[in-house]
Amino acid sequence: MKHILYTIAALFVFAASIQAQEEDSWEKWGPTTGLKDGGFIARVGYVLGGTTPIPLPAEIRKVNGFSPRGGISLGIDGYKMFSKRWGVSAGAHFFWEGFHTNADVKNYYVWLEQEGEVTKGYFTGTNVTSTEMWGVTLPLLATFRMSPRWNVSAGPYLSLYFHQTFSGEVFDNDEGVGYLREDTPTGTKILMTRENPTPYPDNFPEKMQPVALGIEIAFDWKAMKHMNVFGLLDWGMTDIWDRNFEAITFKMYPIYATVGLAYRY
Repeated sequence: MKHILYTIAALFVFAASIQAQEEDSWEKWGPTTGLKDGGFIARVGYVLGGTTPIPLPAEIRKVNGFSPRGGISLGIDGYKMFSKRWGVSAGAHFFWEGFHTNADVKNYYVWLEQEGEVTKGYFTGTNVTSTEMWGVTLPLLATFRMSPRWNVSAGPYLSLYFHQTFSGEVFDNDEGVGYLREDTPTGTKILMTRENPTPYPDNFPEKMQPVALGIEIAFDWKAMKHMNVFGLLDWGMTDIWDRNFEAITFKMYPIYATVGLAYRY
């Protein structure tokens, strides 16, 4: 019986020492003072991603190339912990983001500009598009501390765009196929070549929505007392195009990730 009591007592002492070490660790890794404190996090990051239909429409047969445009994010978040594990944060993240893509398409409905006139129809060949967006994202997130050094946060965000561009052009693919069927899939055939690419109309940016709603998921790892390494994903839930815009027949969503460093104070 004594051995059992000694064993139980030893386990209690061991558990208490582990708990004490854990509490010391929680205190060490923040927030900056106390476990229920608040503060601010200044962030700088690199943005990559794109604006895409989900799922990809059948008209897009192959993506030949993709590259991000822009890639800068500067932000500030304020946070408040209500317990050792749970808290809330809100912030403002200023961004410059975009993408450039090259894809082979078939019977892809598009508006093109030829000699100052808009031509509508179904294109088969290579389609190239580019976009850039400047703005600010305002997230409101619930925060959960998985461990003293790891935080995960999730919640809605609102993005406001200060400047947007969207451009594109079409031409024949590597097999030499490039043509537009005017108005209908069996309409008049107009050849398109890479020696003389046919552009989108230049008024597409005017048809883009100035705001977007979405969900943000973020991870923070405390590398040092005041320094975090972070990653976050902004998944847009609203179409970038005005609902009355007819030149692109499918919805497109901004999906961008940011990785970077943050200073916690």
